[in-house]
Amino acid sequence: MDDVKSAAEKTSSQILDIIAVKGRVSEPGPGVTTCEGAAPGQLFTVYHPWSITGSSEEELGKAMFRLKDELPGAGWRIVQYGPNSSRDRTLELTADHAAKKFGLNVEFWKQGEGDDGKPRLVVNVVSACYEAPDGEDVDYS
Repeated sequence: MDDVKSAAEKTSSQILDIIAVKGRVSEPGPGVTTCEGAAPGQLFTVYHPWSITGSSEEELGKAMFRLKDELPGAGWRIVQYGPNSSRDRTLELTADHAAKKFGLNVEFWKQGEGDDGKPRLVVNVVSACYEAPDGEDVDYS
């Protein structure tokens, strides 16, 4: 499980490198949860949500285009790119990396969206489902 958490952090770091804007990155590290439909302790997935603020709306918009352009060259398949169905029609990118067994979702929240109204990129990196090794309990902390 620690290997998957490390891979999630590394994947997030690579995404941040492509985003390539200066700003404040939120702190929470990766977490572990039960895969949908599985009994607790059998299958797990690792998720790493984070966001970046403190850059201009224009720079964050450019970062979204960079992600769309550069992710395929890094092995990612863009599944969806464009405005989502929210009231604000937020620009959203969803991608999968089959070899790494990770999915990615990025939303571009413009000025006025979100809790504090600051523009930001909201990033979610999620692993595939993994089976807990024999004799090991899944640690959800």
